[in-house]
Amino acid sequence: MFITCYNDTLFPETGKAVVRVLERLGHTVEFPAGQTCCGQMHWNTGYQAEALPLVARFVAQFRHAEAVVVPSSSCVAMIRDHYPKMAAELGDAGLQAEVEALVPRVFEFSEFLTRRLGLEDVGAYYPHRVTYHASCHGLRNLELGDGPLRLLRAVRGIDLVVLEGMEQCCGFGGTFAVKNAEVSSAMLAEKTTAVLNTRAEACTACDNSCLMHIQGALHRQRTGVQTVHLAEILASEDTGSAGAAR
Repeated sequence: MFITCYNDTLFPETGKAVVRVLERLGHTVEFPAGQTCCGQMHWNTGYQAEALPLVARFVAQFRHAEAVVVPSSSCVAMIRDHYPKMAAELGDAGLQAEVEALVPRVFEFSEFLTRRLGLEDVGAYYPHRVTYHASCHGLRNLELGDGPLRLLRAVRGIDLVVLEGMEQCCGFGGTFAVKNAEVSSAMLAEKTTAVLNTRAEACTACDNSCLMHIQGALHRQRTGVQTVHLAEILASEDTGSAGAAR
């Protein structure tokens, strides 16, 4: 598992949830201790020279993995879209070959379940009213389609409601939310209004970056609506108590 620096620092429960789901399905999960950032935040903000060494580090950590599972579509998009070009820029033929061999084994978490394993029902139980936001990288770069929704529909006890404008950006976009705060806030207002219109208890997505942005607005408005990563919903089980799932 590649946890990503974002989840490791701010949302560790997501990584734990991924491990619970994969181990429940019978897989062995390894966590290379030397893993660090994929380099997305450097690359996207102009510090491309600083991002280049992280390609070799990622390869060194994961070259022997059968599959690399990542609970963040934006980081997977960074690896798939930019690592081959970055390796070429470094002019290291050996690294280029390793990147070419490794990239097809890197999966966003829901993608690994639906496309690599061919699963929809992972034995989850989550008795709550939930709506789903499709984050931009997952929707447009990875083309996850309705994979996350199929996983959610198979969750027992869930009341899944469609989010109007599900595919519309929430306005986060990393530093976009800082550099273009007014536009970002307007986009966020539209997204949170749509979430509230569903009367959902929780909004889920495949990326905690989007969820953090959405949760900020929901919290400031004192709506009582929570955000929860898809992995945490899929990790929940029926323990015999209606309120024990989360």
